[in-house]
Amino acid sequence: MTEETPGFEEKPDVPSGATPDDAEPKAAPQEGTAPAGDGHADPGLVAQLDQVRTALGERTADLQRLQAEYQNYRRRVERDRITVKEIAVANLLTELLPVLDDIGRAREHGELVGGFKSVAESLETVAAKMGLQQFGKEGEPFDPTIHEALMHSYAPDVTETTCVAILQPGYRIGERTIRPARVAVAEPQPGAQTVKDESAEAADDKESGGPDEG
Repeated sequence: MTEETPGFEEKPDVPSGATPDDAEPKAAPQEGTAPAGDGHADPGLVAQLDQVRTALGERTADLQRLQAEYQNYRRRVERDRITVKEIAVANLLTELLPVLDDIGRAREHGELVGGFKSVAESLETVAAKMGLQQFGKEGEPFDPTIHEALMHSYAPDVTETTCVAILQPGYRIGERTIRPARVAVAEPQPGAQTVKDESAEAADDKESGGPDEG
């Protein structure tokens, strides 16, 4: 019976000329691992990446288009809100114009006194704060876009159609006219312009020494 030496393990026989490492089994390569030095990408993976990029671009464009539509909607709502407000204010002030006309006539006749004067001035102040502006003055040129001629005459001292009397003042809100000024207009006398032109020509001839003689 052979005695075994403690701590001594038998090793497999190693062929002559081989190193001890040759006796150890080599680990098998893991599945799915690309061999070292292979730089070629998987065509299927590249195609999937292109599809993802295309989908991302489409979703980004949809989001930008939706955001632009929302901004346009907000601007349109705000514009409509302002328009509705302006129309409501214009309608209210239009209903007050006869009252303002009465106040103006009372002021012209010296009847705007006492408590009535205070109330009238308060009403005019409120109307002005809401944007109501009065226009129309005697002596200004007639403008058919803001004036309504109720009376017509001729005058020798005007060179163009002129407002010679304001029968009812006009009112506007901003650039919007809610009532034209009702006026009496005067035009130059027929033939007055011709006489004036002839007088001007005669004065020019006198200054230049008369017409040239042949």
